Amino acid sequence: MSIKFKNLNKTIIKCKKCPRLVKFIKKISIEKRKQNINEIYWGKPVTGFGDTSAKLLILGLAPAAHGGTRTGRAFTGDKSGEFLFKCLHKAKISNQSTSKNLNDGLKLNATYITNILKCVPPGDKPHNKELNNCSTYFDQEVTNLKKLKIIITLGKVAFDNCLKFYKKNYNLNKKFYFKHGKSYILPNNVTLIPCYHPSPRNVNTKLISQKMMVNLFKKAKKLSTV
Repeated sequence: MSIKFKNLNKTIIKCKKCPRLVKFIKKISIEKRKQNINEIYWGKPVTGFGDTSAKLLILGLAPAAHGGTRTGRAFTGDKSGEFLFKCLHKAKISNQSTSKNLNDGLKLNATYITNILKCVPPGDKPHNKELNNCSTYFDQEVTNLKKLKIIITLGKVAFDNCLKFYKKNYNLNKKFYFKHGKSYILPNNVTLIPCYHPSPRNVNTKLISQKMMVNLFKKAKKLSTV
């Protein structure tokens, strides 16, 4: 991992900018979930992970309460992550179809995964101030990914906040609509692709299927090598 990312991740893990989120993480880590009662929760902000010379960035909203907040890795240890990594493995983006903990040997191929918000918010509803506090970390991640060509946003909130970052840093006048699988070219020549969130609700209601997601990842992978 590059020095820039190492330093950034150290800063993220120590961050205490949002008292409400610090308090909530502490509460989750003490109370725990019944099936994880004997585990020691990570209980800190969750950094991005993957290949730091990535061409593809996969962006979520925030770590899950008993997923990333427990395991210390985004999309790891929860149902959304289970579905996501099955699809990433089928698209040959990850070396395995599961993501269980920090030492499970998972590797990503030319891909980096992160969240807009590095801490889980109560009810999955972040305050604007919290999103603003955290946006500096996302800014640095995007800046540090020198070979970045494609951003896939998982869910509308990640999509909206990704656009907020671009509006702040570039002249972005045209309208962008959240439509699964649509491609938009951003001002720095990065392609933005909105994707339905791989949540159990979206999977169970068939809003998204494994085939749809694998196809989207394959398309993004192909675009990133052009």
